[in-house]
Amino acid sequence: MPRPRVVQIAPPERLGRENGLAYALFLPEAEPRGAVLILHGASSAKESHFDFARACRAHGFAALAFDARGHGESEGALGAGVLDDVAAMAALLPGGAPLALRGSSMGGYLAIVAAERVAARAVVAICPASADMLRRGLRSDAFEFRADADGLDAVLAEHDDLLATAALELPLLLLHAEGDERVPVEHSRELARAAPNARLIAVPGGHHRSVQHDGDLQAETLRWLGKVL
Repeated sequence: MPRPRVVQIAPPERLGRENGLAYALFLPEAEPRGAVLILHGASSAKESHFDFARACRAHGFAALAFDARGHGESEGALGAGVLDDVAAMAALLPGGAPLALRGSSMGGYLAIVAAERVAARAVVAICPASADMLRRGLRSDAFEFRADADGLDAVLAEHDDLLATAALELPLLLLHAEGDERVPVEHSRELARAAPNARLIAVPGGHHRSVQHDGDLQAETLRWLGKVL
């Protein structure tokens, strides 16, 4: 009887904690050609995006995934300091490497509204939620994560994703499943129309989580990042 095949997956180069935020840093062997900050969605965690972080590393990019407050191993509740946290995590990536933000759902929203603050050179938003959707979720207690509802609602009210997208001068890649049951694909189409420099890939079928883990779309994302960075 043949022995089962054992596949070893290389771990992150660093697992750490910064100001109560748990993160995982993936580094290529050579000088990174760019750096990618990965922002997960509501009620998710950094480990859900290790597949993309490993792909980044294999293509010569540094990548950092972290647990937003109220999620995973990070301390506190998601609230008024959420954009400060994004900036703090971006600062942990290698200096001098052009920065991209890659976010899914709630993380897609954060990537869009935080891009200017962290001087990102590109944004990838996967099935991005809108500020209005996130505010409705807060009001209806639809989310499972710990939240400072008043503080987070204030951030969402102040930072409209459509206005932020229209002001973006950097390249924006939008990926969305047409079968998304949570965030309608029309939202990404609206963002693409508003953005000065956007590319939209709308995938037939699928669901809210299918695009972020699709190997072909991850490869296309990395090819795109290689060009725009």
